[in-house]
Amino acid sequence: MQETLTHRYVQSNGIRMHMAEEGKGPLVVLLHGFPEMWYSWRHQLPAIASAGYHAVAPDLRGYGETDAPPAVESYSLLTLTADVVGLLDAMQAETAVIVGHDWGAEIAWRCAQLYPQRIAAVGALSVPYSPRPMIPTQRMKQASGNVFNLALYAQEPGVAEAELEADVRRTLRLFLYAYSGDAPPDLMPALFTTRPAKARALDGMPEPTVLPAWLTKADLDSYTQAFVRTGFRGALSRLRSIDRDWRDWEELARVGEPSVEQPVLFMGGERDSAVRFGNLEGMKATLPKLRKVVLLPNCGHWVQQERAAEVNAELIDFLREVFPPAIRVTRSRPAQPSR
Repeated sequence: MQETLTHRYVQSNGIRMHMAEEGKGPLVVLLHGFPEMWYSWRHQLPAIASAGYHAVAPDLRGYGETDAPPAVESYSLLTLTADVVGLLDAMQAETAVIVGHDWGAEIAWRCAQLYPQRIAAVGALSVPYSPRPMIPTQRMKQASGNVFNLALYAQEPGVAEAELEADVRRTLRLFLYAYSGDAPPDLMPALFTTRPAKARALDGMPEPTVLPAWLTKADLDSYTQAFVRTGFRGALSRLRSIDRDWRDWEELARVGEPSVEQPVLFMGGERDSAVRFGNLEGMKATLPKLRKVVLLPNCGHWVQQERAAEVNAELIDFLREVFPPAIRVTRSRPAQPSR
């Protein structure tokens, strides 16, 4: 039976969260990154549903049709992980597999650490695991030196918004092309190693002569309409929370550093800076149930969009192994983090 994609809203952790969903069965939650929304999982939702699962892709806090609280402190990793578990509660799911891309992968890793009883397995795309969140801005400044760093650039409210919102369609077109496997091979290293610290976010990103095959005009229209309506403030608030994340994690570590004990699948593009500069070997040594690492040649950062068929096949194989469709457990009691 063919499933149908639907949209609805649920209450989660004090906000109204929009989500797209398809299928019936055990819950698989798909978490997007920056600058994306639920739509980045458009190819995975029907494939996962057809495999016997209930696939759900929310707009994260600050994105799309989900609420975007004004306070920066509302975008900490502790809050975002609580949003995800609140979504599980709204779906009456005792457990779920969490699949995340980019910042969504970071949230997925932290969900697995903080709520091990709720997260059955993790599928992470593009961002390898590290035991702790991103280093605080002071250390970041020392590490970056005279090279541009998006997180540092985004710290002053209004500056990045002014640049990115001046022409939303152009912003998204440049970001999506520059970080993809379709861009010139030497572009990504240059953006991360030679751009001066005083550059702006879009500096050095070339205009594509044509859109990549995986990004149609209609796709770009969907992203553009969403960010024209919301702006980038909510999305950038995540970057403005990294110092708070570090402080929160130091508090957690005092009672025991949480780990990831669940089965894990990692996928990334070989031409993705997050993979090239990430600590893959450290991840392999740290995760006891890492089932597979898939690195896709000639693929950039937008893995599930650039190489949808291969990502779908790997995800479904992983899901069938660690979270068979015959399993379906519901819950009614509220969630508590595991500390």
